[in-house]
Amino acid sequence: MPEELLVIGGGLGGIASALRARAAGYTVTLLERLENLGGRAQVLNFEGYKHDTGPTVITAPFLFDELFSLFNEKRSDRIKFVSLNPWYRFYFQDGSQFNYGGSNSNILDEIKRFAPNDLNGYERLVAHSKKLYDVAYTELGDIPFNNLSTLIKAFPDMLRLRADLSVWNLVGRYIKNSQLRRALSIQPLLLGGNPLNTTCIYSLIHYLERAHGVHFAIGGMGKLVAELEALMIRQNITILKNTTVEKIRTEQKSIKSIITNKGDELTATKFIYNGDPLYLYQKLVSSSSIQINVKKHHKRSMGLFVIFFGTKKNYNEIPHHSIWMGPRFEQHLIEIFDKKILPNDFSLYVHRPTATDPSFAPPGHDSFYVLAPVPNLSAGINWEIEGPKLEKKIIMALSTTIMPRLRENISKTRVMTPVDFETNYLSIDGAGFSIALSFRQSAWFRFHNISEGFTNLYLVGAGTHPGAGIPGVLTSAKVVEKLIT
Repeated sequence: MPEELLVIGGGLGGIASALRARAAGYTVTLLERLENLGGRAQVLNFEGYKHDTGPTVITAPFLFDELFSLFNEKRSDRIKFVSLNPWYRFYFQDGSQFNYGGSNSNILDEIKRFAPNDLNGYERLVAHSKKLYDVAYTELGDIPFNNLSTLIKAFPDMLRLRADLSVWNLVGRYIKNSQLRRALSIQPLLLGGNPLNTTCIYSLIHYLERAHGVHFAIGGMGKLVAELEALMIRQNITILKNTTVEKIRTEQKSIKSIITNKGDELTATKFIYNGDPLYLYQKLVSSSSIQINVKKHHKRSMGLFVIFFGTKKNYNEIPHHSIWMGPRFEQHLIEIFDKKILPNDFSLYVHRPTATDPSFAPPGHDSFYVLAPVPNLSAGINWEIEGPKLEKKIIMALSTTIMPRLRENISKTRVMTPVDFETNYLSIDGAGFSIALSFRQSAWFRFHNISEGFTNLYLVGAGTHPGAGIPGVLTSAKVVEKLIT
């Protein structure tokens, strides 16, 4: 009889783990507490508009291709990925704009236009990024870091590549234009990290984007999740939705069973947890080991404030992804991450999927979501009071800059705050991406992919090695695949 394996959590990490375990010969059951799979990649439909609620950027399409190829299928037969150009448009407060992405010549031509003195520095930055990519992603990305010896072996390379530097400091070594430096430092924010102290290992994203492009799945992330669910069903993976794990029963250093909100007790020989590790160790298991007690004190990522809305007209001048840069950068980040106060200003990520896929809105209309980094719930902000205020300020700012007459054309809105992340995803402090990215919370210092306390419990997702973001989450499933086989 095949071994039974139970996956707790149906986010992308849980889905990928279930598929990889099934391909390895396990009998697999996957539990999801929400009505739909996808974790943060849910879908909102209201007022005739469709909205992805979570990740929208696909930078490593080959990781999805791998999941289908495990069963001799092609991802491209099920869902289409479209390459975007530009990847992102940056808007600055002086009205200037910088289009980043596309072909190598597109990028270099745009830098020549925007900051010609930084052209050589940018190429040197990408060369450094490739070195980081070759070591930290290609060589070490899917290697388990549960043993200190692995870190010790990797340390000389990390030291040579100055992994002790922050993303902000590394970019500043190569880029002198203040606006371009900000634009090329924001990648950690898309993964829950502060560019001022996130290790420059994550600057490998520059080369990752250059090597594989930035893509969007036609139909959105909801369509992609649905196709992955269909693949699981074809492979006889049992899926139980609306099922929350309320207790994990242990015996010495082994997980024996889980108790669900429906009163069911489910057993397996191995368990994979795809959720916030802090919630696992604080709420679900007995934290009897010293290692787990230490892990409780990890620094959380920031929170997210997200507005979903449609518009009764097309804003054709707005590309698929825009980054609306606020007036401040360093002090703004310090207030969010360190001082835990809600700044008076903001920077925004603007997603307009209708630029690529008109099915997200009625003809002649657009669908948008706008995201602002904010402090997590440890700041004690009353979002019932501050949420409407912040929403009004953001809509006003967009109306007077890149989206003229927005207030006249906007549909009803819906908002997500850190409270929703805590409620919906069981994320401690409503953190948008579990624990924050930093050198002291990476690799061996991050939550291990095999539990420090239990021999048959494995962890995938944003809070584990190698980190947050779709590539990190899907790669964590590759790490666990090695551990369980």
